[in-house]
Amino acid sequence: MPFAPIEGGQIHYRLDGTEGLPVLVLSNSLGTNLSLWDAQIPAFTRHFQVLRYDSYGHGESEMKNGAYKIDMLSTAVLKLIDRLGFATVNFCGLSVGGLVGQWLALNADKRLAKVVLCNTSARIGNIESWNTRIETVATGGIASISDAVLDRWFTPSFRERQPAAVARIRVMLEGTSVDSYIATCAAIRDADFRNEISKIRVRTLIMSATHDRAAPPENGKYLAERILGSSYVELDAAHLSNVELTEQFSEAVLKFLVR
Repeated sequence: MPFAPIEGGQIHYRLDGTEGLPVLVLSNSLGTNLSLWDAQIPAFTRHFQVLRYDSYGHGESEMKNGAYKIDMLSTAVLKLIDRLGFATVNFCGLSVGGLVGQWLALNADKRLAKVVLCNTSARIGNIESWNTRIETVATGGIASISDAVLDRWFTPSFRERQPAAVARIRVMLEGTSVDSYIATCAAIRDADFRNEISKIRVRTLIMSATHDRAAPPENGKYLAERILGSSYVELDAAHLSNVELTEQFSEAVLKFLVR
């Protein structure tokens, strides 16, 4: 199981695909680990060497307790690709992974070939809602909110059709460290790129989902309107669109990255 030492901890990562192909980095949502992308790997590795990683305190990654910021989560990606010797990568991030993608596009654009921002916003939610979630999790644990989170992550029809897939994500969510979950909530709460997003010059695809309540389509369109030359795709899914519509998601990402 490969790990990269990061100040204060270590990042668990996985490389799939043929060495020498262009590199595609995948970045997860809050409360998930790198297996979130399992269904994408067969399609993506036809064209890329795929680098997945567990964010601070998620999955097998370890990080000392303390406050996180989006810049911390983002510089961890830079340290990881530096350690692996990758000068330039493509990047695809979902939800908070999309915030990481925005930070990288604004602050490390020379390291990015193309970026895909999925089910994300320049600002996700608001201070009050994040503070409420933090308080609830601190008191009752992640299990106290998991039903509500899964309701936002998947459409009712998908939850009915694919209970095993939803159950797998529930295990992932509820297995996340409470301290790291809360710290990442605070990082998302404090991140706001609305005044900077128009400075992005990396070639960008924004992917939204029609039924996404966490990062609704109008937020994706906001990004698309402000990032010069960006493309926009909307899928008929909810927040974890890569799980709910695996083939359509993968096809849209590859169409943008490979063309």
